Amino acid sequence: MSTPKIGVIGAGIVGLAVARRLQQKLQADVTVVDKEDVVAAHQTGHNSNVVHSGVYYPPGSLKATLCRRGVGLLRDYCTQRGLPYDELGKVIVAVRPDELTRLNDLAKRAVDNGIPDTRVIDRAELREREPHVEGVSALLIPSTAVVSFPAIAREFARDITGAGGEIRLGRRVVGIAAGSTGVVITTDTEEMTFDHVVVCAGLQSSTIAEISGAPRDPEIIPFRGEYYELVASRSDLVRGLVYPVPDPRYPFLGVHFTRGVDGHVHVGPNAVPALAQEGYRWRDVELKQLWRSVSYPGMRRLARHHWRMGTSEIAGSVSKSVFLRRARDYIPELAPTDIVRAESGVRAQALKPDGNLVDDFVIHHRPGITLVRNAPSPAATASLAIAEHIVEVYDRSRP
Repeated sequence: MSTPKIGVIGAGIVGLAVARRLQQKLQADVTVVDKEDVVAAHQTGHNSNVVHSGVYYPPGSLKATLCRRGVGLLRDYCTQRGLPYDELGKVIVAVRPDELTRLNDLAKRAVDNGIPDTRVIDRAELREREPHVEGVSALLIPSTAVVSFPAIAREFARDITGAGGEIRLGRRVVGIAAGSTGVVITTDTEEMTFDHVVVCAGLQSSTIAEISGAPRDPEIIPFRGEYYELVASRSDLVRGLVYPVPDPRYPFLGVHFTRGVDGHVHVGPNAVPALAQEGYRWRDVELKQLWRSVSYPGMRRLARHHWRMGTSEIAGSVSKSVFLRRARDYIPELAPTDIVRAESGVRAQALKPDGNLVDDFVIHHRPGITLVRNAPSPAATASLAIAEHIVEVYDRSRP
């Protein structure tokens, strides 16, 4: 079987993991293409850097399966390469008695998903682990870790180039055409022909899919997550990771506290509509992309259904006092001077025409092209396992 020549669109952590796996498994001649001048420029470089345990995902789903597999692969990789992998542990905190049923449901799901050493703890043990956190009970997941996903992505990139692959940055894809002689990627600077192309385009996934001739759905709608962080003198308020009990009525998790490998403690994020596909600030507006989002039938239906939550999230965006009040549900002693604005991220949220969010990973396979249509959190955690999955499916399909 001849050496396959494969193009990967997207130099985030998933695209780089896929390219690296293609080299390892198939000895493929790989070229990664990205419009940015650096790897990990968007979602990979703007997230909480948490190695997710898989507690939120339905047992048997692609998310649950690949997340659990991904945790082990990522831990081993970081150990081998001397990259930080800090198991700080996580508590999912019930602040009201009416959250206890949902907390116990999560505890059962943790067992079903094979997450080790997870258990429900009482208020006294919660205060022992997190002295400044208030709650009636919590689910303890001691194996939850934090890393630097940008550092891991850069290491993946070194693996790729070290094995003879290419990473071509600063090249925007404007065309993809599959034909009898291969798949032609046209960028704003050149044309390249491959035997197969894998699209891991994150925030640009639905746009690139359309360019390739695939259906628009599911559509990627950008949501910005805005963070604060604790000032250095108050970072001891949080020892590890403190999360809320998710409310199934709402599509996003809510404010939580995350201590990073650098010792900084992030508070957030909220979730507000971004006004550009890569809109990290309110003033980042791209009218063509904005119209694409607001005119999408699913976005209008989502807004009608969740307008109260949306209004509340926007209030937390523009008002520090509103944001602080929500954070105080967990750490009542927080003062306005304890938190300062930090970097925002933008989440690529896949949406169906009926207004329902796409929850699981979605990977479509077309002749000559593999499209990663939805890879939200925990995609960074699961990146090495996603890569295994994609390469295995492609390998089985080869003539």
